Amino acid sequence: MTESTAPIVIAGAGLAGALLAAQLAGDGHHVAVFERNGDLRCEEIAAGRSINLALAARGWEGLRRANATAQVLEYVLPMRGRMLHSRDGQTQLQTYGLEADEVIWSVHRGRLNQTLIDVASKAGAHIRFHTRLLSVDFQSRRARFVDEINHTEFEIEYEVLIGADGAGSALRATMEAQQPLEQSTDFLDHGYKELSIPALADGSHAMDPQALHIWPRGGYMLIALPNPGGSFTATLFLAHRGACSFEAFNQPDAARAFFQREFADALALIPDFDEQYATHPVGVLGTLRCPHWQRGDRVLLIGDAAHAIVPFHGQGMNCAFEDCVSLVDLISAQRTAAGVNWANAFRDFENSRRPNAHAIAEMALENYIEMRDAVADPAYQLRRQLELELAQRLPGHFIPRYSMVMFTSIPYAQARARGELQREFLIELTEGKQHFDEIDLDFAEQLAVTRIPTLS
Repeated sequence: MTESTAPIVIAGAGLAGALLAAQLAGDGHHVAVFERNGDLRCEEIAAGRSINLALAARGWEGLRRANATAQVLEYVLPMRGRMLHSRDGQTQLQTYGLEADEVIWSVHRGRLNQTLIDVASKAGAHIRFHTRLLSVDFQSRRARFVDEINHTEFEIEYEVLIGADGAGSALRATMEAQQPLEQSTDFLDHGYKELSIPALADGSHAMDPQALHIWPRGGYMLIALPNPGGSFTATLFLAHRGACSFEAFNQPDAARAFFQREFADALALIPDFDEQYATHPVGVLGTLRCPHWQRGDRVLLIGDAAHAIVPFHGQGMNCAFEDCVSLVDLISAQRTAAGVNWANAFRDFENSRRPNAHAIAEMALENYIEMRDAVADPAYQLRRQLELELAQRLPGHFIPRYSMVMFTSIPYAQARARGELQREFLIELTEGKQHFDEIDLDFAEQLAVTRIPTLS
């Protein structure tokens, strides 16, 4: 079977693929999307691998461009800060920002994907499910797929082929098979297991629904994000092997004893803990480093297919959505009556996005240490208090790195470089001090103006 319509072909109807399809179709492009899995709008979503996502400013911009904000606002929940849980059950809220609108939003991955598939379809994108990419003839620009329902193969001629098919990208594997991409994946020695905290009998949340809950324990942690309907999606991050690991707590009774010791208040909220722990899988965590995102001038990788990262800064989806916004803008800039100069659009995309993808990958790894360990450290808390004070005194000049990443569109690379400069400054000013009132705030403000450059 041959289909020869030569559209923009997108491999993958996940979050990035569906969003990109919605934006391109909305701009009048002929878009065909091929997704290996089924249609999430009418098929069940597998449990245990659907970590809730943190939607931030960059992600909202992508949704705005796709005219999807109204639909998504119906089911997202705002989180105004981190709620730290100590071993004795005490809690402490660390707000994310200074302003009331400086929140991040908890969103269910599956439900968001359903929305974006629907939006893309209504924008005019053709989406075909249960189709797996088999091979690509890059010279003749033909992609071969198999329909996994009726087991028939077919080819489609493409004008351009975009891989938005995730960290395990079939398109990237096809590119690699024909010419090495010099890619590597650095896996953490930690994995994750998802658990669900149900709503209370009256349908309310068992904990504060406007916070991202963290049980920081140094070498490991538990987090929980709120859902509409009163439940929380909790995720345990733990080493794969060792004395305190998924290997050591392979059986529910051992895991229950571990939770009773480390996360007793959370355990009390999971009545079917043993069943969930036994049946939910352990996921892997890794950072994909792929030096080449293109094959010629007509094939491109975006999102996780190009630069998958660990989830500890809540930016994997937001970064992928920013990819989509950037790519659509560059395509529009290269579009004339004669067509799109794809070579220029794809070159400019990779050149502009690569430094930022690298920066957020590194910040995500750094944030894991912060979340599981530093947030409970008095020295960190003192620096954070001074950071927020300077941000209030010098708005638009001294912006915490977390705020730059989550609440602005400042390029990730710039946010990381500026954040490191500010971190060193904060360490210097809090060195040897135990309490906030020991810091000369007027001097700190004056020094910040001279030492921290104005944002370009």
